[in-house]
Amino acid sequence: MSLEPRPQVSTLARRIHGWSWQAFPIGMGTGAVYVTLSGIKERSSTLTTIETVFYFLNMALFFLNTLTLVVQAIVYPRQAWRLMKDPVKGIFVPLVVLSFATIIIGTINYAFPTGHVSVNFLYALFWVYVISAVITCFPMLMIWFNKPHDLNKFTPAYAFLIFPMVLAPSVPPNITMINLYPKMLVGVVSFNILRIMDPADTRAIGVLFVGYFFQGLGFFMTFIYIVIYIIRIMITGFLDGHQANGAFVACGPPGFTALALINLGARAREILDIHGLLTPQAGEIWYATSVMSALMLYGLAVFLFLFGVLPYWFKLHKHLNEILGCWALTFPNVGWINTTRTLGDLLDIYGFRIIHLVMTITIFITWCILIVLTAIAFWKGLIFLSQEEDVLRDAVYISRTSEDEKNQSTNNSTRGSHSETTLVLPLPSSTHSDMDIHGQRMV
Repeated sequence: MSLEPRPQVSTLARRIHGWSWQAFPIGMGTGAVYVTLSGIKERSSTLTTIETVFYFLNMALFFLNTLTLVVQAIVYPRQAWRLMKDPVKGIFVPLVVLSFATIIIGTINYAFPTGHVSVNFLYALFWVYVISAVITCFPMLMIWFNKPHDLNKFTPAYAFLIFPMVLAPSVPPNITMINLYPKMLVGVVSFNILRIMDPADTRAIGVLFVGYFFQGLGFFMTFIYIVIYIIRIMITGFLDGHQANGAFVACGPPGFTALALINLGARAREILDIHGLLTPQAGEIWYATSVMSALMLYGLAVFLFLFGVLPYWFKLHKHLNEILGCWALTFPNVGWINTTRTLGDLLDIYGFRIIHLVMTITIFITWCILIVLTAIAFWKGLIFLSQEEDVLRDAVYISRTSEDEKNQSTNNSTRGSHSETTLVLPLPSSTHSDMDIHGQRMV
């Protein structure tokens, strides 16, 4: 008996099938470059140009990732659903919202000053972000918590499920601005929006309180994750392999929260006073309390960074197929790095400004190394490339499902037109004897 030749699978089909939500950290790492660069005090046209290039590159990566995953969901729906339910890859789903946050920050920094967008447009984007964060995080939390997880395999990267509510886009102050600006993602986004809004605008009250609300929600939830992380390394020792990258995620929540509190407090100082809310001294009290809290959280963030970086080189597996996890070296560190600059201005500590400059250059160099290594891994087919068998399996499943639906529709039509004279028998059970319930061919 002759066997039919196996269908050929194109490289494009294998790329689409093999794409995953782990692609979004690349865009977030790109966004981390211009967010840290925007905090440099001494400005120049060259620096602004570099930031703008990274801003547009980030947008291009965002649309590429989003479009590819949408095509994957249409062409290979079972693979898309599999990725969302995967205990490891599924935690990266909320990063699509975080990537969107970095774009909002860039839009505030580079599109608003030139008059390309209005305050009303950015105000609408803020609420789009908040809604997107909620409708993305809660379903993924339900999926993830619907099954037990091994504490010995816990990693701070699990906090990605909550990060969008912790990080509402915020951006460091521009050299031309006088007031401090907020940052962390709903809290971070809100202080970026507040920096361009008139404090007398009643809408600013809602943005301020929503920023505090989600900043508290996100931070305290991720703080619980940090506690679990400490318990985990007490049991198993420092994270190793690809999980060693996840150690840097732990410094993100306290770092971004510190930055957000300082900037939200600075805005509350004006907004509460102008609108006569609470007490006459409420704004000053909120601001002073925010700075004190931020300083303590900044210390925690720096500690967690050192706790991750000191054993990193000895614990990491140097394999290119794990390069995507290394992007955690970039964006989680933005919070405490920009807090360093903000505290340097606030407390007039010149050394903090030097540290910020050094770490900003380090983030830039890290991005350059990672983008080259990621490109090599992509070219060699080590990432974002499925096996032909996996693509064919899902393609067979889709083809079989469509054929069954067509047969069922034909049978229903025949049954309807000959209901009085024709008896339609069910298909023999052997029709699918060589396929299991998931459409996979049985051996």
